[in-house]
Amino acid sequence: MRVFDLIDLCFRNLTRRKVRTLLTVTGVVVGTCAIVVMISLGIGMNEIMEQSLAQMGDLKMIQVYNYNSSSENIIDDAKVGEWKALPGVVVATPMYEMWQLNIEFSAGSNRKYCTNSSIIGVYPEALQELGFELKEGDYFLNSNKDTLSVVVGEKWGYDFYNTRGNDSNRYVDESMLDANGNPKPPFVDVMKDKIDATLVVGGEDAKQIKKKVLVCGKIKEDYSKGYQTSRGVFMDIKELKRLEEEYRKLGNEKKKKDTGYQTVSIKVEDIKYIEDVEKVIKEDGFETSSLESIRKPLEEQARQQQAVLGGLGGISLFVAAIGITNTMIMSIYERTREIGVMKALGCYVRDIRKIFLLEAGTIGFVGGVTGVIISYGISFLINHFGLQAGGSTNMMVGDMASMGAKTSIIPLWLVVLAIVFSTLIGLISGYYPANRAVKISALEAIRGE
Repeated sequence: MRVFDLIDLCFRNLTRRKVRTLLTVTGVVVGTCAIVVMISLGIGMNEIMEQSLAQMGDLKMIQVYNYNSSSENIIDDAKVGEWKALPGVVVATPMYEMWQLNIEFSAGSNRKYCTNSSIIGVYPEALQELGFELKEGDYFLNSNKDTLSVVVGEKWGYDFYNTRGNDSNRYVDESMLDANGNPKPPFVDVMKDKIDATLVVGGEDAKQIKKKVLVCGKIKEDYSKGYQTSRGVFMDIKELKRLEEEYRKLGNEKKKKDTGYQTVSIKVEDIKYIEDVEKVIKEDGFETSSLESIRKPLEEQARQQQAVLGGLGGISLFVAAIGITNTMIMSIYERTREIGVMKALGCYVRDIRKIFLLEAGTIGFVGGVTGVIISYGISFLINHFGLQAGGSTNMMVGDMASMGAKTSIIPLWLVVLAIVFSTLIGLISGYYPANRAVKISALEAIRGE
């Protein structure tokens, strides 16, 4: 029997009992809708969860802390190098701050504008690899012993205050507006104005170290990567240590015992590496902090909800499969004489089996396609009118949805999977009736009522 003859016979048989076929297809539609919508909600919740956590910080970042500075187990450059060599690690750099350095930055004639800022020492290549985006300028440039090469946060210029001003004009902030309603510029344009750095050493007999400051670039403000992107001052860690040594010698201070770095920032290629990297660091005896401790419980909660909802959808599709089997068995009883005649005329057994499998598969396919179309409509309603539910994950979903994030997402792979799965359900459900049909005796089928 030709393929087109099989298809024609299939559709004529299905339309012979339109209401029964429609009800059977409806069962598949409901099951497909349930599964697609539930999975789309799970995908949407995961997307919203990651977007929400991304606002809190970089999901791929790990902060390492050494709280026990008196311990022999310290974080040095060699240890940082070991962590950087771990699988999945993109960059590892100390965040070295010297709080005891009394540094004053000044600009303008006779140090009219000043600010006191701590400097953070990092590996020169780290800023770019950590994802710190430049708003202006470049990353670290070569400097000399008389010049400090730094990269600053976008709003660092607002830290300068007018040493000769009064309470009304001593400070300027980005929230202040000029006569035209535009934000007031800072006293100091850090990329253009001449800036000096002065380190004061000692008390009454204070000594000073003076350096010129070369602002190489300005980092775009992004609090998800830290406050330093707004007001921080970064410097090559080797240059900062050299400055620290110069400061110590001028003050005749004895060299202190090396307690290593207190903080290290690590970035990985993908969040899947977070857990393994943190495990190694903790085994080395150091504390870690990342958004993984928040993400994993939320992801687990979302997965449990998705499993429950997906299970309900699976039950619906299972009921639909029973409906397809029942429909095909009823069709066999009604078409027993027809099957007998086909056998008597020499129709191959495999063709009879193909007819019933094709009918069952068509029911599954049509139900799957219709279910996907209706699922898009349900997804549209959920995204535009919201979905209220309890739990911390769903509270986060509601908050992000109110800001325009999609609660339900149906990717193309889910559409293809749903249609293929519903078609397979139809074929599997029709397998038993098809085998039953081919076992009917031609003589008894023709003779029977």
